[in-house]
Amino acid sequence: MAKLSHRSWAAPHEAGRTADWRRRMSDNIAYALLVYTALQIFITMGALKSEGTSLLPYLALVMLVGAIIPACRRFERRWNRLSEAQAHDPAMAGHFRRDRCVLWLLAIGLPFALTGLFKALAIFFT
Repeated sequence: MAKLSHRSWAAPHEAGRTADWRRRMSDNIAYALLVYTALQIFITMGALKSEGTSLLPYLALVMLVGAIIPACRRFERRWNRLSEAQAHDPAMAGHFRRDRCVLWLLAIGLPFALTGLFKALAIFFT
């Protein structure tokens, strides 16, 4: 078995390479979808319990699923189009931070915003 040197397991920036922005964005999308799904379940389940027999919480679930998928595909497509040189270019760090921030704002904020909207509509129309 070959010996692993310190450089072989070090983080990409420590090993003399920059991060692969494509992989990092893909990882962020996967984690954001997990957080989004957990929030969606807990937030919407709370709305389902409090709304009784209204169909609005179910409509909120459908809209939440329909809203996040195109957004995540857009982020994934944008970052997967990078060439190998661009994927390791440190100049892409600012773009990565911006997209990561928008992704996490959507993943965390969208379940709350849409559930709140549908709760407001339920109050308004009852």
